[in-house]
Amino acid sequence: MPGLLSRILPRETTFFDLFVQQAENVHQAAIALVQGLENFQDPIANADRIEKFEHIGDTITHSIITRLNQTFITPFDREDIHELASKIDDVIDLMDAVATRLVTYRVQTIRAGVAELAATVRDSTAEMVAAVRLIEKQDHILDHCIEINRLENVADRQSRALIGILFDQEKDPVQIIKWKEIIETLEYATDKCEDVANVIETVTLKNA
Repeated sequence: MPGLLSRILPRETTFFDLFVQQAENVHQAAIALVQGLENFQDPIANADRIEKFEHIGDTITHSIITRLNQTFITPFDREDIHELASKIDDVIDLMDAVATRLVTYRVQTIRAGVAELAATVRDSTAEMVAAVRLIEKQDHILDHCIEINRLENVADRQSRALIGILFDQEKDPVQIIKWKEIIETLEYATDKCEDVANVIETVTLKNA
């Protein structure tokens, strides 16, 4: 019966547009974060800017969940729609956390290499946008998922190197604690991008 109904009733395709909006919003936040780190003059203003992206992301995520609860026939499995929305939202939450910590921890200057790590996060979100845009068509979508996985490995190496240098160069334990948390949060954002890629791969395989 579910198979028959899915052939008779139209599927709700608005989800695809909402996922693209959600991913693009995350990417814009990542761009803002990198710009704020490369030109570190007003961390409060940059944190406010990223917080606005985060609020937009929450609104889009809420729209996806609301529509999911109201839709009878979905374009792919309901649990995958919910998980994809949640995983994309996790990425922007972590970038907001980084921007907020820069303010809360009274950071005065950005350590060498941190902006480059943030740029890897930005590149991961760009690939995430590209992958999300292809969910409906699925053409070459796995290429972008593979690139997200590669960038996660890059970020992991960058993070380990930065933390190693931090312990070698910094003598103030408070500064070590602050920067270790900031670096790890940035790297964790690429982990979440990889989580998004994993959900997309699952959706792709289920609908192949």
